[in-house]
Amino acid sequence: MSDSLINLLNFDRQGMTDFFVELGEKPFRATQMLKWIYQFGLSDFEQMTNLSKATREKLTSIAKISVPDIIEQQESDDGTIKWLFSLENGNAIETVFIPDNGRGTLCVSSQIGCALECSFCSTAQQGFNRNLSTAEVIGQVWAANQAMKVLPRNERVISNVVMMGMGEPLLNFKNVVAAMNIMMDDNAYGLSKRRVTISTSGVVPALERLKEVSDVALAVSLHATNDELRNELVPINKKYPIKQLLEACKFYIEGEHKRKVTFEYVMLDGINDKPQHARELAALIKDIPSKVNLIPFNPFPNSNYKCSSRNAIEKFSNILMKSGVISTTRKTRGDDIDAACGQLAGKVMDKTKRRLRQENIKVNISSDVQSSSRRTY
Repeated sequence: MSDSLINLLNFDRQGMTDFFVELGEKPFRATQMLKWIYQFGLSDFEQMTNLSKATREKLTSIAKISVPDIIEQQESDDGTIKWLFSLENGNAIETVFIPDNGRGTLCVSSQIGCALECSFCSTAQQGFNRNLSTAEVIGQVWAANQAMKVLPRNERVISNVVMMGMGEPLLNFKNVVAAMNIMMDDNAYGLSKRRVTISTSGVVPALERLKEVSDVALAVSLHATNDELRNELVPINKKYPIKQLLEACKFYIEGEHKRKVTFEYVMLDGINDKPQHARELAALIKDIPSKVNLIPFNPFPNSNYKCSSRNAIEKFSNILMKSGVISTTRKTRGDDIDAACGQLAGKVMDKTKRRLRQENIKVNISSDVQSSSRRTY
């Protein structure tokens, strides 16, 4: 029965307005509903006292307010919280809250797994199942507030939201945009557009389209200074190479006063962390208002990469700064509960057979090594 009900968390303001008008109600009901759901944290229509009894009964018969269930909560020594949300068919996603000096950032997932195959990211190794619905995206924010016992109308603990969890947000364009609209709606969470960030690995057509419908903050997973290396680290680069991606970045912030792109750059020992890489990076982005966020690599099982040394990261950052590029180094948070950047895994019923291919490769490599060992001795 409940599966046939309309989940109101799938509607941003326009969608909610259309829903109530089709229901024969006045458009202002959309504003009331947004406030009840997001500012008061209610999911029971009977508690929405400024709706008539007839309206509440009608809603109960055709609609619901439903979010993914939290099946596990882990808390790090540094205050970071990670939630595991259950979805259908054995799938699960992860969401992370990071408190830091009066600011609270929620890292939200957009897909079950990830459709891309970045080689240094744990999520990418899980394969891909499907896009999340708008309700499943914004539901992570709703559920996090509930778990922390916060009513946004009284207290804003989540001050920033970053679409940097599991998945590539721009490959789930419609649902992610609708969820971000809710985050920024004054009658919902009321976050500033500067405090909602979408992170992309470089889906150029979707990035160009995003400018037409939103102006949230932009973070770009760059991680390399030439196409050859980026093809290896971020394979979507083969389709949308660095030059094309940077042009799209300039287009996105064009005309926006004092807007900057944040370029994310994971520090991989001996791979992309040499002084010449820092100089190449500075030259590459010199014409784009931007800053660089250096991310110490966070290890995960079966990864072939190592994190750059602290000395190498500091040297890299200093070269950028001397070249006129603003550089920050991300603090590693929540690594003791596998909640740090690049570590989110969840549980993915992989439809891509990616993990099976990787396991076969490992088996073949192991067989080759054993065969070689027998021949040697």
